[in-house]
Amino acid sequence: MISKLQRIAAILEMIPHDLIALVARISIGTVFWRSAMTKIDGLSIRPSTFYLFENDYRLPLVPPELAAYLATATELTMPLLLWSGLLTRFAATILLAMTLVIEIFVYPNAFDTHGVWAVTLLYLMKYGPGRFSLDHVLGGFLGRTPLSFRP
Repeated sequence: MISKLQRIAAILEMIPHDLIALVARISIGTVFWRSAMTKIDGLSIRPSTFYLFENDYRLPLVPPELAAYLATATELTMPLLLWSGLLTRFAATILLAMTLVIEIFVYPNAFDTHGVWAVTLLYLMKYGPGRFSLDHVLGGFLGRTPLSFRP
């Protein structure tokens, strides 16, 4: 039985980081992109977005209007960086900070969801975007070690 489990573990260890990182970048980027799409109407922020930040979200220290703009801008730009694999660790760090703010101040009972987001973002922060990324291409082009996983 133990040898079967060891064989299964060996097979699972062959899953490449590049594949995991690509799926992580696409999936977590999509979560935040879809959230941004609920906040905008064309090139402007929906009135309902401002309402939510004024009445429901109530972040400390940040005026609601500014928070609405910052959250929307973050949700529109960071997924683009993740999908392209450009400045991946930076984008993941920003989105992890946003996730923590959401968990602590907005939806404190949603750790089951935010925990999954956090793990995905932490993985990208630690191991980088993988070979299928602009970080990797530019790192190699510039003669530097790519900003990705080093086994």
